[in-house]
Amino acid sequence: MADLTSEFEAAAAASKKLAAKPDNDTLLKLYALYKQATQGDAQGQRPGMTDFVGRAKFDAWARMKGTSAESAMQEYVDLVRSLQ
Repeated sequence: MADLTSEFEAAAAASKKLAAKPDNDTLLKLYALYKQATQGDAQGQRPGMTDFVGRAKFDAWARMKGTSAESAMQEYVDLVRSLQ
């Protein structure tokens, strides 16, 4: 787990330095995986109809429900590596 955690942290740093900005779907996937890995299942209320970005982020995170932190970390690392 310690190795995966350090890989995850390195991938999080690397995601901020990608050569090209990923498309919106990929950005939402990165966001959802990061939140699932660090905070677990989605919490709080779903943002309102006028908060399109907040709502999309919340929905992407909510779809990760039940995914373990370890699985989310590994998926995140794999996705960042595929973008490099």
